Amino acid sequence: MIFKISKDIKFSNFYKKMNIFSSILIFLSILALLFKGLNLGVDFKGGTLIEVRTENSKSDIAEIRQSLLRMNLGDVTVKKFGKEQDYLVKIEMTKTNDINFIKSINDQLSSDLGSVVNFRRVENVGPKVSNELLKAGLLAISLSLAAMLFYIWIRFEWQFSLAAIVALIHDVIITVGIFSILSYEVNLSIVAAVLTIVGYSMNDTVVIFDRIRENLKKYSKISISDISNSSTNETLSRTLITSVTTLLALFSIYIFGGAILKGFSFAMIIGVIVGTYSSIFVATPILNYTNVNQKTVLKEDTENN
Repeated sequence: MIFKISKDIKFSNFYKKMNIFSSILIFLSILALLFKGLNLGVDFKGGTLIEVRTENSKSDIAEIRQSLLRMNLGDVTVKKFGKEQDYLVKIEMTKTNDINFIKSINDQLSSDLGSVVNFRRVENVGPKVSNELLKAGLLAISLSLAAMLFYIWIRFEWQFSLAAIVALIHDVIITVGIFSILSYEVNLSIVAAVLTIVGYSMNDTVVIFDRIRENLKKYSKISISDISNSSTNETLSRTLITSVTTLLALFSIYIFGGAILKGFSFAMIIGVIVGTYSSIFVATPILNYTNVNQKTVLKEDTENN
């Protein structure tokens, strides 16, 4: 049987350009995280979250915010939420267990807006609880990364492991960096999204790596560059079909799922796109740079047996 290198797409021709592009994205993401930080939600920052519905359709964000600021509640943020007359209010103070406190806010808003104001939901997270949630979220992400890296380390040769590790870090940094740049709120649902992204990205990478290892075992006289091109082309339809169908579901959630799911679905959309990209243009090129060959794979298999 004659091995024919696929001539559909020469991915190796784009490796350097894509690596430069990835480096720029990571650099911008790190800058944003260092100098701008993340817009932490009530889950991690603490405070009171109130879902407000006004009867007056003419009410706007600025009017509601000014009314709340006059009550000396500390830092106040107001944004659209769901329907036209729905708003999400986040205030620094945490006194939702005090009925009089909540009633005073409601009365003040109703008076200033000249219409009935309904509080559809009130949530409170104290400073101690929010700090614990933040630590738990970071621990969950760290443990998931460690578990993934351990699996890859014992499953593949060190070159494959290194490539997978770099791709995972690449995906997480860029996803979180985009949230920082756009000032999107980061809450527990975003942590869940990041954990899902880690698994999704790893799955895409492993599929391509398995095909590369299979082809390396079969063909000793073909360069890793050509093997990578062929293997990527062979798995491309599977990769794209999986990504597109996943994105269709995520876009549906983003559009029709309501404001509560927008952050989660947006993080997942970014993660799926970046994860698919990194499996082809971040993880695979590293195998070329580390000169993986047939001897590398066969030696590892011999040692394991």
